[in-house]
Amino acid sequence: MSGPGIILEKRDRVAHVVIDNPAAHNALTSQMWLDLRDAARAIADDPSIRVAVFRGAGGKAFVSGTDISGFAKFTSGADGVAYERNGDACMRAIDEIPVTTIAVIDGWAIGGGLNIASACDFRIATPDARFGSPIGRTLGNCLSAQSLARIGGAVGVQIARRMVLLGEIVTAPELLACGFLLRVVEREAMDAEIEALCRRAAENAPLTTRATKTILRELRLASLPDDEATIAQVYGSEDFRRGVRDFLAKTKAVPDWTGS
Repeated sequence: MSGPGIILEKRDRVAHVVIDNPAAHNALTSQMWLDLRDAARAIADDPSIRVAVFRGAGGKAFVSGTDISGFAKFTSGADGVAYERNGDACMRAIDEIPVTTIAVIDGWAIGGGLNIASACDFRIATPDARFGSPIGRTLGNCLSAQSLARIGGAVGVQIARRMVLLGEIVTAPELLACGFLLRVVEREAMDAEIEALCRRAAENAPLTTRATKTILRELRLASLPDDEATIAQVYGSEDFRRGVRDFLAKTKAVPDWTGS
């Protein structure tokens, strides 16, 4: 394919989704978020699929987040609310895939990449994979309630706090120890490991898988607070505008936040 995009292929009973924007470490453009949502819905609508595997192209990143250039067009907090709602719709589509989902992380899983990985049932990573959501040190934006619930439920609340409140980047061995990762596997062994895991997952009774995923999803995401006012306040702030400007200018220092 030409240009950034989402590639969806089905082989036997397994759907393979490739996030393909290696020149930008697989950062997701606005169109890619929509295409990822549509790919997830297509998988959910295909009764012949038993497993879905998500990977990044290029061998250096799973997903490094969102294409930040789009944020330069935001003029108010309402733009931030709309952005988070569109992201939530995509992530909810991944949550609602009724078959076993596997994220293969080779390199960086940052921001949206951490969110996508957290939405999957299992995660397998290379030893040098890195995970985080350092938005408080870069853009000065915030996560939606859905995103925080999803990520916190997957990595644990304290590690989620370290990632967001301290801007820490966490290694694969540490996330293996806390249970976020199923396995850490060398690159040359990854394909065989994924094939074996897909085979085992595909043998599971589909109604058992569907019922288990439905209940676990609702336990994690039910009764979330109304977050629109909070999101609008953050995305409408001068700090956010400063963060975006500095990021796009490739300023290495943490912005001088004012809290306004």
